[in-house]
Parts: sequence; C-alpha cells; structure tokens
Amino acid sequence: MDPGVGIGRAANPALHRFVIREGVAIRRETVAITTPHVAGDEDLGEIRDIVGFHIRLAHAAVYRHFTETFAELDLTQKQVAALWLVADHPGIAQTGVAQRMRMDRATTMAIVNRLEAKGYLARSKSHIDGRKQELNLTRAGRGTLATAKRAIRQHEQWLKSRFTEREVAKLIELLTRIHE
Repeated sequence: MDPGVGIGRAANPALHRFVIREGVAIRRETVAITTPHVAGDEDLGEIRDIVGFHIRLAHAAVYRHFTETFAELDLTQKQVAALWLVADHPGIAQTGVAQRMRMDRATTMAIVNRLEAKGYLARSKSHIDGRKQELNLTRAGRGTLATAKRAIRQHEQWLKSRFTEREVAKLIELLTRIHE
C-alpha cells in the first residue's frame, strides 16, 4: 500500500480502503472480510466434529483476509514469508529458504525468481561456498517488506481480535503440534 492509502473498519464486518487526496479520505472500495453467515448453515450434521473441516474453514477465512489486505502489494503469503526470511537471514541460500518454509526446491525457486523479477531480491555468489548463491533484499525489497509488515500487523490484529492473549498463545501451541 502506498502512504496515501489507509484502511478502516465501519460498524459492519467489512474492510474499507481509503485513498488520501489533499488531506481528504475518499473511500475506494469495500471488501467482505469473511463469507457472511447464512441462516441454516450452522446445521452441519456430523461434519461439525471433523477437526480438519474447521481448519479448512479457518484457513480459508485467514487466506481471504490476507489476500484482501495485500491486494495492492501484489504479493502472496509465500512471497512475503520469503522476503521476511531473507531480511532476517541476509545471504541465505535458496535451499535455506526452502527448508525454513518447508517447501520443495522447485516451488522456492519459482518464488525467488518472481521476487527477483520484481526487483525485490538479488542473487550473488556465496562468499562461503562458491557453488551456492546468496539471497539479499534490494532497496525496493526492503521498502516492500516494510509495507508488507504494516499490512501483516493489520491482518494479525484482525485475526487476534477474536481471541484473548492466552487463547492466541494456546492456538499457536496447538497448531504447532499439527505442522511440526
């Protein structure tokens, strides 16, 4: 998002993006944060007890909100994660990014190629191991990551607002059991 764009929330559960022009906020678009509840959809039958079903619904809601929050940045969750990892580990090899993100090398290469094409990452020969290439953020990559981090804070606020601090910690603990 550029500095002239803001995000606000009205009384209904929708996200409103604003453009600031000459000090005046102009509403640009409204996007639904989650699929609205429809009368009768709470009657799920036996599927209500399927944990994977609820994880899928939760993932869909989180992904939808992330996509809406990041629409103007034109970045995916994996691209943001890759930028963040490279920022936290300057000179990291592409294989290191793949390992930390738990992705195969081909997928990681495609993400790195896209980020490099956008001018956010630079590859260079490793000073430690001449067979490997290092990844580093460019100036544009650092700026984009800073903008992405602001959007992530908004996204995390939306997500965490549904829970107490203790519940957030417990949720992270429980989800970690699944993916580790």
